[in-house]
Amino acid sequence: MNIAIDGPAGAGKSTIAKLAASALGSVYVDTGAMYRTLALFVLEKGIDPSDEKGVLDVIGGADITLSYVDGVQHISLNGRDVTGEIRTAEVTRTSSMIAAYAGVRSYLVAMQQKIAARMPVVMDGRDICSVVLPDAEVKIYLTASARKRAERRLLQNEEMQKANGGPALTPEERETELGRIEQEIRDRDYRDMHREASPLVQAPDAVVVDSSDMTIDEVVSAILEIAEKAAK
Repeated sequence: MNIAIDGPAGAGKSTIAKLAASALGSVYVDTGAMYRTLALFVLEKGIDPSDEKGVLDVIGGADITLSYVDGVQHISLNGRDVTGEIRTAEVTRTSSMIAAYAGVRSYLVAMQQKIAARMPVVMDGRDICSVVLPDAEVKIYLTASARKRAERRLLQNEEMQKANGGPALTPEERETELGRIEQEIRDRDYRDMHREASPLVQAPDAVVVDSSDMTIDEVVSAILEIAEKAAK
């Protein structure tokens, strides 16, 4: 069984997909990490992400591979593990830009479809239900309010800053940062939903799961229940 999960940025797709895959004994495929890896490659090549032709001219030189170490997905670029390098703000912005190019999407979609053809997967992204795995047995559209997604993102950032010994934000700074992140998320949603190539859409046969007021365990349980019904 292949499970496709779509939804906007910050809805918790990766976390939920990983846990669901583990529970089902399937392979988790983080398509966002694949776009991020290609974005890192473009940046390292010194290509301006807004130069579509320049981006398309070089992506063929990016060999992206997925591997699993103790159940944790690692992603490599031309033989180099870049799992940690692809989570920077610059890579995130570049990934969003180049993901709008049809040539980039077709390049990675073909790669993703080959993986799903070989093994049962739980795959998350923006166009998995509609483009990558249109025949998936289970399709989920995972969403949450922009405010809730911003709160989650800010909490992640604060935990990372604390782990690195950084200072805590004041209440005023926190509110300002929360507003900035929320606007960034809304802008990302707009770009994803209005891009020409494979825009973010809710597939007609996808089950909507709104995680705004749900715990992680509740969301995973809901998806496993949907998968169980589909298997009957």
